[in-house]
Amino acid sequence: MSTRLGTFLACAAAVLALDQATKALASTHLLMGQPVRILGEFFRLTLVHNSGAAFGLFPGSRLPFILVSVLAIAVVLFLFARDAYRSLLNRVLLGCILGGALGNLVDRIRWGRVVDFIDVGFGTLRWPVFNVADSAVTLGVILLAWNLARSGRTDPDLESPPGSDFARG
Repeated sequence: MSTRLGTFLACAAAVLALDQATKALASTHLLMGQPVRILGEFFRLTLVHNSGAAFGLFPGSRLPFILVSVLAIAVVLFLFARDAYRSLLNRVLLGCILGGALGNLVDRIRWGRVVDFIDVGFGTLRWPVFNVADSAVTLGVILLAWNLARSGRTDPDLESPPGSDFARG
């Protein structure tokens, strides 16, 4: 196995393991819907089960979210194969995205829902409860986009052909 592939898979495995371990701990030690304060009202642990998409949208739609997860995993694997994503940082970020996507996919297949428990906000102004997998995917995508924009590198296979409407802006 190449170092490039090893780094990517190690990051994915680490995120997946951390995600599943923290979800198991939350499920074992927290009571459903009962917040436990960690840093006052700002950071709490609150166990919830999410059968829908992010922010609890479309509850009970299991199969579409499994398919979306599989598609996201395929996109990550496609991007990993591209030259523009070969730097060490990009491999780590793609591995984090893959691990997070796998973490929530495991929950959906196994339980029909995702276990969420990280609860941040002030008073009634709160971010929707999330988990390690959600964090890895969100931060991975944001940092990957930032890193690619910062480096000014693009993947020629993903650019619009000359003369297309997209190339003219």
